[in-house]
Amino acid sequence: MKEKLRSAITHALADRFGMGKEEIPEFSVEVPNQKDHGDLASNVAMLLARKLKRSPREIATELGQEIGNKDFVQKVEVAGPGFLNVFFENMAIQEILLAVLRQGKDFGRTQRPDAGPVMVEFVSANPTGPLHFGHGRGAVIGDVLANLMSFSGLDVTREYYVNDAGRQVRNLALSMVWWLKNDHGQETEFPEDGYKGEYVAELARSLPDKFTKFLPGDPDEEQLGRLQSFAVDAMLSVIKKDLDDFGVHMDSFFSEKALVDSNSLDEAIAQLQQRGVIEQKDGATWFLSDKFGDDKPRVLVKSNGDNTYFATDVAYHMNKLRRGFETLVNVWGADHHGYVSRMKAALQALGRPPEALDVLLVQMVSLIRDGKPLVMSKRSGKSVTLREVFEEVGRDAARFFFLLRNTDSQMEFDLDLAKSQTMDNPVFYAQYGHARLCSILQKAKERGLSIPEPSEVTIEDLKPLEHPDELLLMKKISAFRELIKKAADSHSPHQLVY
Repeated sequence: MKEKLRSAITHALADRFGMGKEEIPEFSVEVPNQKDHGDLASNVAMLLARKLKRSPREIATELGQEIGNKDFVQKVEVAGPGFLNVFFENMAIQEILLAVLRQGKDFGRTQRPDAGPVMVEFVSANPTGPLHFGHGRGAVIGDVLANLMSFSGLDVTREYYVNDAGRQVRNLALSMVWWLKNDHGQETEFPEDGYKGEYVAELARSLPDKFTKFLPGDPDEEQLGRLQSFAVDAMLSVIKKDLDDFGVHMDSFFSEKALVDSNSLDEAIAQLQQRGVIEQKDGATWFLSDKFGDDKPRVLVKSNGDNTYFATDVAYHMNKLRRGFETLVNVWGADHHGYVSRMKAALQALGRPPEALDVLLVQMVSLIRDGKPLVMSKRSGKSVTLREVFEEVGRDAARFFFLLRNTDSQMEFDLDLAKSQTMDNPVFYAQYGHARLCSILQKAKERGLSIPEPSEVTIEDLKPLEHPDELLLMKKISAFRELIKKAADSHSPHQLVY
């Protein structure tokens, strides 16, 4: 409806005032706050007053005369300082249903052939254990955002960045060694920052004999590397199964280890060196990110020769750009807040505008049962997994609940509420509405009322739908396409649930 009115206004300006498209300012077409102000209202006349050297009300009156001749317009009123309030004919509103029936599941889908490819990177949890329930929020936000962007005509790739080269996976391997020695009666000190969960014990006990030949001694670096690879593969298998069962399907899993082994870090630093934003100081390699809006320079290579996490992040994002992605969306935990400005600085230093990267910082989510929060820690093994949550409350309910708040708002996931069959539960409320609609269709069939095929419905069949509530529902449906595009472009998937 907005598109139809916007087009009519543009043509009216051309016919009445001889204005070309390039002369017309960006004007609004919005739903008025009050129903008696029409179906849609526009401020176009007020924006043109200075250019046309006439009062806004005069311009609005003439535009109203032009627009009022359109077959979809019932009447046009000029209000206040010069607002155009437009009332649609019922038939124009009823035509929305024809579009829904004809297009089916494609209603609201748009095409944007000129838009460049988009990378949405999300979850990216360390492969040191099963996904805990907190990962579910980022998983759903990333997945639904990718769905929305794809539906709105963008070419989207979903990627999971596997941190398989850092200290965490080494600690996981050392934790497995501790469990193995413990099973063989060898009392040793538990590794600092190790993982105590029972899943680690099960992982250690599942090792083939060829991995445990170092017992009763300690593994050398080569053996420890093989243990790390085994553990990462095993944990990734669990993570992939959990995501698949949660309805989240990644297009690719990108290995940090492969990135490091391919000398991509050296290439990234060399690129920055060529652009004059690298400095050697105190034996370390620094990126002068403060030249691009960051608050201070950042270390890429420490004085002992070790790469920082930031260095691998720079190399990874350079790799994304080399693969042809024009827009990068990262779904990160809120604890990564300090990384955003430096990552945007790195992109700018590599020749891309900082707005090519958007980072959604996902605030923490608390799990509530019996009115009390559940305290968890992956390292101590006291962790509620994502699988436990979605198997208890249902996959769809869990996904819905995780989208109930904007990403920058902390939220509570109330297990009891998510399972309750009351109108206080927003999932049950939506599902109950759907169930009632299905019941109406079933009762219609039982009473011999035939429901025509979508392709058979005509505008004449829809004429009886003229009750104010019916028309209001149709107008609400009309806004669906705009909602999809707005949620996709603003990277705000919670709008869909709202």
